[in-house]
Amino acid sequence: MKIEPESDKVSVNGKDILYKKYLYIMLNKPSGYVCSTDDGASPTVIDLLPDNLKRRGLFPAGRLDKDTEGFVLITDDGAFAHDILSPEKHVAKKYFCRLEKKAEKSYENAFKSGITLSSGEVCKPAFIEFCDDENSVYLTIYEGKFHQIKRMFETLGNRIIYLKRVKIGGLFLDENLALGECREILHKELLKIKA
Repeated sequence: MKIEPESDKVSVNGKDILYKKYLYIMLNKPSGYVCSTDDGASPTVIDLLPDNLKRRGLFPAGRLDKDTEGFVLITDDGAFAHDILSPEKHVAKKYFCRLEKKAEKSYENAFKSGITLSSGEVCKPAFIEFCDDENSVYLTIYEGKFHQIKRMFETLGNRIIYLKRVKIGGLFLDENLALGECREILHKELLKIKA
């Protein structure tokens, strides 16, 4: 039966079914899951969604490495995903990084200037924040090359031992979400992502 989503009320066994054109989900990804809709070999971030948030067409908007934790946005809105992933849109992604060796002050200028990877690829300028723990930093990037953060630190002679995405645009990962947990993103939060 065709319905008019703006005016019709649909219920099943007395329970109202709310229609949403698109779904936006914040997931706190644990290590060991791949950012894909189907992998075959490894569990995916889609496998972590509870039944009430599963529907056809959902995909992760951007990727985190299998061993990286943190904020993954899952949606079925392709245009929105393209907007936040396109390097031209300059949507920031902020990561907490634990390093094998002490973070050097010289990193600040290196990231600000745009690091050239061993492959010859030049990264857009990035912003580093130093922590009290000398082996930990926050890094904000504006693009998403393959293993980019790991490769940037390797170029500087250091190595990532733990990586977690904590923010996309102006929206922080909900600190109440345990690893593997997710929740729907509110409309006002979506605006923060693009802000």
